[in-house]
Amino acid sequence: MKILMAAVAASEHMSGVSRHAANAVRCLLTRSEISAVHLVVGPWQYEAFQDAFARADSRLKIHQAEVRCSVLSRNLWYYNELPGLAAKFEADIVHLAFPSPLKQKAFRCPTVVTLHDYYPYDIPSNFGFPKMLFNRMVLKQCLRAVDSIACVSESTLRRLEIYEPQIARQKAVTIYNCVDPGPAMAIGSPVPNWNGESFLLCVAQHRRNKNIILAMQVFQHLYRHGDIGSDTRLVIVGIEGPETAKIQRFIKANDLADRVVLLQGIGNAELEWCYGHCELLLASSSIEGFGLPVVEAMFHHCQVVCSDIPAFREVGGSYCHYASLSPYPEDSFVAAARNALKHLKVRAGSTERFSGSRIAEAYLQLYTHLLHNSSAIGNRSHRKLIPSLERGRS
Repeated sequence: MKILMAAVAASEHMSGVSRHAANAVRCLLTRSEISAVHLVVGPWQYEAFQDAFARADSRLKIHQAEVRCSVLSRNLWYYNELPGLAAKFEADIVHLAFPSPLKQKAFRCPTVVTLHDYYPYDIPSNFGFPKMLFNRMVLKQCLRAVDSIACVSESTLRRLEIYEPQIARQKAVTIYNCVDPGPAMAIGSPVPNWNGESFLLCVAQHRRNKNIILAMQVFQHLYRHGDIGSDTRLVIVGIEGPETAKIQRFIKANDLADRVVLLQGIGNAELEWCYGHCELLLASSSIEGFGLPVVEAMFHHCQVVCSDIPAFREVGGSYCHYASLSPYPEDSFVAAARNALKHLKVRAGSTERFSGSRIAEAYLQLYTHLLHNSSAIGNRSHRKLIPSLERGRS
């Protein structure tokens, strides 16, 4: 089976959707049924994706799309150029790493898209006006054009059911993000001038839903009240975005330049180092589709303090310390963080359902069904294909 994974996105650094694409490819390559994976990325992404695959596999080919890094160019590439690549590579399945414009009739093979969230509708401020209207249009067009939709969580599937109930019934499945132990931890610290000091960790892009300013407020409160050491820092790992200016203003206004570290563009081994050395993970999002940092922290047996939202509850279960976002989110997070800091021993989290073997099996079942039933695509639900463990709630 030949798979074309399209992951041409804006950021040159590994974002959540980029990491999803890399992880999905990695788990697919564990199966002998996969004869080739063609991963297509932008030229500005190529180096980061090359670094993401530590082990060489002759079945994996990483291609640079002939496209400029602009919104219009990328979207036109998906619509006009991707079908030609699918034909050139003789792909059996085309898998979009995230919703993008799709010319359905131009493909001779089934198409799948990973649906991470419903942000264009749930939190339009992530995009601003009028960009959010464009994102809504792209999302709707893609979901209607593809042959199947792989939702990264039951939480995301439920959002789809609200906005597109018929589409959800006909062609949506739940396949979690693949989260396996990463590469060997980096030897050196990616945190500048680190000399063994304690730090809290926040892994989040600079976007409205990530609530990074809330995380900084919680850190500041813990510091001022002596709950953490005087030399403790907050390390925020994530690419810049619409909230970057606000985050920088908050740091300056509260004199936190020596205590808050903003990192982006670090490799997987360096991120492993961060998880392995932090005191706890702060995940203060107002809404999420999955919660990759929460699961990665569970792999490392980190303490996790996170928002009490459906996606985090689904993936974190009883492992995490939850904080309410209303009516007093800072107080709730501070109380949860204090509780977490008192518990030095962390029990093992339930992460088997996110393993590469489980996710690869689920994808193969979906792909095989699409190939064997291409003439009847859209006439029945595929949800029963997914093993119960992948669809179960925590």
